[in-house]
Amino acid sequence: MHGLIYRALQCFVTDSYGPEKWAEVALTADLGFVEFEAMLIYDDALAPRLIAAVGAVLGRSEPDLMEDVGTYLVSHPNTEGLRRLMRFGGVTFVELLHSLDDLPDRARLAVSDLNLPQIELHEYSCSHFSVFCGTSIPRFGHVMMGLLRTMADDYGVLALLEFQGGAKGGETVSITLVETEFAKGRSFALGARAS
Repeated sequence: MHGLIYRALQCFVTDSYGPEKWAEVALTADLGFVEFEAMLIYDDALAPRLIAAVGAVLGRSEPDLMEDVGTYLVSHPNTEGLRRLMRFGGVTFVELLHSLDDLPDRARLAVSDLNLPQIELHEYSCSHFSVFCGTSIPRFGHVMMGLLRTMADDYGVLALLEFQGGAKGGETVSITLVETEFAKGRSFALGARAS
């Protein structure tokens, strides 16, 4: 698995709970090191062990923990680039949902050897969708729940998300749009701001 994925988990713990908690996670997971290198490839078997160690150290269930990771990825100031990548998916939240199928390919444009799980959007009506996520990253459906819940807020949309469980090599998240103009969304401009 790509080091960026492990590094994201490391940064989530460090930014949210401090470097001491991450050091405790590394010890609990018996990593043999403390820092993940973002551009290296690591053994896939390390992921479940690492997620379990983070959950144990933080006293959190794995589903809740991974949903928080998804929230962190698009809301923390240190991860603004990912939020921008997601916002390029569409002017509205529905357009963003329709762009999810292309997210793994867009990620590979930035990092050629980064393989995100397959993502498929299913539209049942103008207000009811589901997102099917492959499981090459453990608990990726929960990560998507946190990410999409936060992006709905970012667009000012009131949406209900529910984890539907896993089957056929994937996990499904149900999305019901309650109000598409519920609140003023966060500002976003296509061009980068000058400092």
